[in-house]
Amino acid sequence: MRVGVLTGGGDCPGLNAVIRAVVRKGVQEYGYDFTGFRDGWRGPLEGDTVELDIRAVRGILPRGGTILGSSRTNPFSCENGVRRIKENLVKHEVDALIAIGGEDTLGVAARLSDEFGVRCVGVPKTIDNDLSATDYTFGFDTAVNIATEAIDRLHTTAESHMRVLVVEVMGRHAGWIALHSGLAGGANVILIPEQRFDLDQVCAWVESRFKIRYAPIVVVAEGAMPKDGDAVLKDESLDSFGHVRLSGIGEWLAKEIEKRTGKEARTTVLGHVQRGGTPSAFDRWLATRFGLHAIDAVRDEDFGTMVALRGTDVVRVPLADATTSLKTVDPSLYVEAGVFFG
Repeated sequence: MRVGVLTGGGDCPGLNAVIRAVVRKGVQEYGYDFTGFRDGWRGPLEGDTVELDIRAVRGILPRGGTILGSSRTNPFSCENGVRRIKENLVKHEVDALIAIGGEDTLGVAARLSDEFGVRCVGVPKTIDNDLSATDYTFGFDTAVNIATEAIDRLHTTAESHMRVLVVEVMGRHAGWIALHSGLAGGANVILIPEQRFDLDQVCAWVESRFKIRYAPIVVVAEGAMPKDGDAVLKDESLDSFGHVRLSGIGEWLAKEIEKRTGKEARTTVLGHVQRGGTPSAFDRWLATRFGLHAIDAVRDEDFGTMVALRGTDVVRVPLADATTSLKTVDPSLYVEAGVFFG
């Protein structure tokens, strides 16, 4: 059997660990051959491949990013996209495809599997941790650690200058990174997309900290929105999956806080630094286990499924279950964090 592997969507710490595990077990235990497709779904669309063997995956476990490259290519928005993918899989003698990605990448895999008979197995990847069929996605832990370290460092400069520091983190329409890093970093306000915020309340929390000579840290997810407003967008353009570019809420919030409280406010946008660099130990462990179980699913011909973490077990779920709805922060978890606000 020859198995194709691709990594789609945004880059993410742990992608290389999945590739390594898939190839190592597939070659050593099952005698499979592997073809890597470059740059997500662009690879099978255009037949852009690279040979994957044990030598090719040696030493990549601690590396961030992906040796295969990635992109947000959507084959369903390309002319004859499905036909081109199926022809290239036949041309390169690929019998099954392992797609490693988030909501969009796995959504394509689900449609190709369910509607067009492409034999796919999915592996969940996203720093946003917003795939509903798995307890955790790899990349999330690394992103939280990076954001937490940044918040730790910002406390000292906030206190030195007695100013408000607003930290904008990623997450799109889910507040997992903001909630986890905000709690771990001792933020005084955490704002997430799932709960529209009252700007007057935010300013009240900020002022309460200054009353005890303490400079507040506000952590805001890029998709957070005020009660009387809409999401702040970088621009109005859409990617191939129809997504807007979120970012800018941190700068807007800092200006509003400064205007309403008279306290100096500054913004730090962590942006893509959360996705870069070496993966954490947990993400290496989780990504490796996902890779091992994904190649087992191929061996069992259990196509149309995705590997998922449930507790400490890796299980298989239908690909459609992973992409039907987003996993967002439960309101009760946000209420728990509220004791530290202000």
